[in-house]
Amino acid sequence: MKNPILSVQYTRSNFEIWHQNCCHFLKERMQRKGHKKMSNFVKTTFLLVTLTMLVVWCGAFLGGQNGMVFAFVFACLMNFGSWWFSDKIVLAMHRAQPLTEAEAPEVFSILSKLSEKAGIPMPRLYLIPSASANAFATGRGPGHAVIAVTHGIVKLLNKEELEGVLAHEMSHILNRDILISSVVATLAGVLSMIASMFRWSFFWGGERDDRGKGHPLALLMISIIMPIVAMLIQLAISRSREYGADERGAQLSESPLYLASALKRLEVASKKLPLRDPQPATAHLFIINPLSGKGWDTLFSTHPPLEDRIARLEGMTRS
Repeated sequence: MKNPILSVQYTRSNFEIWHQNCCHFLKERMQRKGHKKMSNFVKTTFLLVTLTMLVVWCGAFLGGQNGMVFAFVFACLMNFGSWWFSDKIVLAMHRAQPLTEAEAPEVFSILSKLSEKAGIPMPRLYLIPSASANAFATGRGPGHAVIAVTHGIVKLLNKEELEGVLAHEMSHILNRDILISSVVATLAGVLSMIASMFRWSFFWGGERDDRGKGHPLALLMISIIMPIVAMLIQLAISRSREYGADERGAQLSESPLYLASALKRLEVASKKLPLRDPQPATAHLFIINPLSGKGWDTLFSTHPPLEDRIARLEGMTRS
């Protein structure tokens, strides 16, 4: 016959071990989330400061001291706009419009279910007027997030595949990388604009280097290098994000095959009907690369190969 005192002590010991394990798990998870949030904040701040210095240097190069002051004011306005309005700027670049529940009840139903499961407010839903199939997430964080889908992706995918795509975009929000992605999209556009200014300066003022404005070939070189710098910044933050969002999205939708099937169909559809007038500055935001995948686009691709992403997802079902 079992000693009741020993039995109680054994049960209590098991409970204490279970309680300690739970506390350790929760503490570790909270630390991980806090570290992720702080890491992205530091990355975003470093990016803004670095690009401010670059813009100020460009101003000094073009206009001396006055140009430097003007560039500094411009950089401050650029940083403020990038931090607070990057999502609105990105949505405007793609002419996205708010989508109502009456217009897309199935999409709202899926998004509402995923939001409840993820424990965050439901992101606002926007529609990109394009027959090409694609989607992206933007915003400052879980409380200020937007998911934009094209008209084509809503028509192309079935309910399960659409859930896989929305779970992927929801994972970008949960991983707290949408702010830096949105800021990079805005700043990459600004760098491209500055590069265009340098090109115009070369063509229209290239022979006036006797006034101390710099050698015309230097202007041309900077106009070529700056877009490459912008693309390298996008590369630095993009590739690993997609793998992470794929994995977490598969867990959120409870089936890796939903997203794997969606990516297969999106790959075929994007080749037949690519996004019209894609913006290189925002290419890294989309679930699949909207650029052509030829020439320079291949060299500076902001996405890992779709074959690798699909293989990883299908491997999750076997493990």
